[in-house]
Amino acid sequence: MKAKKIIAGVAFLGALALTATGCAGGGGSAAGGNGGGDGVITVGFAQTGSESGWRSANTESMKEAFSEANGFNLVFNAADNKPEAQIAAVRSFINQGVDAIVLAPIVTDGWDDVLQEAKDANIPVILEDRTVSASKDLYASWIGLDFKKEGETAGKWVADNFGSTPTNLVVLEGTTGSSAATDRASGFDSAIAGTDIKVLDSQTGNFTRADGKTVMEGFLQKYGSQINVLFAHNDDMGLGALEAIKAAGLKPGTDIKIVTIDAVKDGMTALANGEFNYIVECNPLLGEKTAEVVKKVVAGESVDKQYIVEDQAFDQEQAKKVLDSRPY
Repeated sequence: MKAKKIIAGVAFLGALALTATGCAGGGGSAAGGNGGGDGVITVGFAQTGSESGWRSANTESMKEAFSEANGFNLVFNAADNKPEAQIAAVRSFINQGVDAIVLAPIVTDGWDDVLQEAKDANIPVILEDRTVSASKDLYASWIGLDFKKEGETAGKWVADNFGSTPTNLVVLEGTTGSSAATDRASGFDSAIAGTDIKVLDSQTGNFTRADGKTVMEGFLQKYGSQINVLFAHNDDMGLGALEAIKAAGLKPGTDIKIVTIDAVKDGMTALANGEFNYIVECNPLLGEKTAEVVKKVVAGESVDKQYIVEDQAFDQEQAKKVLDSRPY
């Protein structure tokens, strides 16, 4: 660990620049790890950005779990959904000599080199939320959701309700190249295969409300009332599409059925109000489990290669019953 402290001292100014873009929890020095030598574990967390309500809830869960009270010094960076910026953040964490790196990768590919650099520096990497295509020996563990199953669950609901009659569907995809978008699309497609459902169009809305609205406006201009069902890879894109549907003089949830994934407060409210028809949950509260795994890894204890958090699914009536008790 002495070598890490030397590196951290050299990179002090870089550490200050990094923490200016986010926050260092606990009020301790943002630079330098100590391996828990004084009871504090310094963790660099490379978040995707703040593109959605889900992401905001996920960030708050992580900050709460990696707090000073829980024995951590958190160095936080949100990359504004720019893969090159996220890779730079991870390299900065390595130069600072943190004890562990938590990474929510924006895209699946392109991580081999920087993960190898972390391994060479003896800094364990724990993946959170999304996955990477790099060799599994380059990271210690992954904590997240079964994105493919989420897509399958959404697709099964659509197939059960509309698969026996000719139905036209459009899709708002998540960030191109992200594991969430790829796996949700795969799961959904497998669930509607062999039905009378026709996919008219499928485009990325980058997991944002603004892009979801813009892409849906294009779908409506091109296909109009031909669209029967919308599947959005997350609530925020669905909420943006909802605005576009209303502006076109159509009734969301009735004229165009809407199925989404996430189950954040705004999405569940739309579902309870009858403007969405079905939501598959993607639980963002991964902080506690991630912090538990980080502590074990830093202590040299064995951990599982992956931890999958269970999801639920809700129709309109179920949403009404649970809306007030939802923590996010």
